[in-house]
Amino acid sequence: MAAAALQQQLAAAEEASVPQAIAQLREIVSGPAPNDADCLKVKEAALGKLADALVAAKDAPALRSLLTELRPLFGAIPKAKTAKIVRTIIDSIARVPDSQQLLLEVCREQVEWATAEKRTFLRQRIEIRLAQLQMDLKEYPAALQLIGKLLTEVKRLDDKLLLVDIHLLESKVHHALKNLPKSRAALTAARTAANSIYIPPSLQADIDTQSGTLHAEEKDYKTAYSYFFEAFEQLSALDDPRAVSVLKYMLLCKIMTGDVADVPAIIGSKGGLKYAGADVDAMRAVAKAYQDRSLQEFQATLQSFSAQLGGDPIVHAHLNALYDTLLEQNLLRLIEPFSRVEIAHLAGLIKLPVSTVEGKLSQMILDKKLAGTLDQAVGTLEVFEEAAADAVYPGALETFDNLARVVESLTARSAKITAATA
Repeated sequence: MAAAALQQQLAAAEEASVPQAIAQLREIVSGPAPNDADCLKVKEAALGKLADALVAAKDAPALRSLLTELRPLFGAIPKAKTAKIVRTIIDSIARVPDSQQLLLEVCREQVEWATAEKRTFLRQRIEIRLAQLQMDLKEYPAALQLIGKLLTEVKRLDDKLLLVDIHLLESKVHHALKNLPKSRAALTAARTAANSIYIPPSLQADIDTQSGTLHAEEKDYKTAYSYFFEAFEQLSALDDPRAVSVLKYMLLCKIMTGDVADVPAIIGSKGGLKYAGADVDAMRAVAKAYQDRSLQEFQATLQSFSAQLGGDPIVHAHLNALYDTLLEQNLLRLIEPFSRVEIAHLAGLIKLPVSTVEGKLSQMILDKKLAGTLDQAVGTLEVFEEAAADAVYPGALETFDNLARVVESLTARSAKITAATA
């Protein structure tokens, strides 16, 4: 009878206005109804609707207080169900805009509560979420310290699935710190742990995405593309929103390798059309600017799609490198007819500030991408003609190598003859 009454209250809450619905759902969840199986089922459904309503109302503090209110209920239900409810509410808080700092506090509170209640399984998973948040907030030392503590615990427990999550997160933190050797080592440890168990497709997609990211950092864009493609296929099959970001990385790899002609085909494929939107449009515009070798178009694209391109640190870093490459190519093309040219004239042709062009030319000369020198007193660039290769010196070195081999051979023979006659 109690379950039926709760079901009626739930139905009535669904038809009420948002404030009334939140009040009624809160009463169902925190009410004094018996915690039998049927009542718990209704309460769990009401809790899901309450969390969605509070997210829609952008009321993160109410979700935080809900976790405290539900603690008496947690004492009456199985620990596995408690863990599920706590993690669901934490995920709901994360869906509220600008709630990262509050979520960080909530995770710390729940870690303390889980430690006091000796709920190790729940504590470890909340700590992983806490480390993820610390990484997002750029608190890298704190994240690595927490990850190190978790690794020590979980290795003793031999929980391979949790170990994969921790090593993968460790790899992401080291990548954020630009420590690529440690990032690769952590990713290898995650793959090793994953090979011995079944892991969900979403986690496998995470591993492939991180592999692609690290290969892209090493400028191996073809291998990176293959990893991103595998991750995209899995996330697309799951209808995971992260598939859009991975599609952007796939297109980025094609642009970075100069295969911009493949970009329209990828965008026009079934998977590309499924995720058509501002993110895909941004990468299409970047590909067109690169194909046209237009710095102005490239800069206009970065400004027009600042949220899609500048907001993603991976895309932003590689596009900066792409911009430098494009600038070098344009400068080399403009310099080609000249033996001596004013820097101001080059800046006018390329439509960039004189200081930017001068700095880039200096860098190109130091990197030996341009043979020349800057005369800053008069503001000109003097381009040197490439000297013809002299065949005498390589030939002389080859002769010396041949003579050295002959001498070594004669020495060996004389040693054998001496040993035979002794």
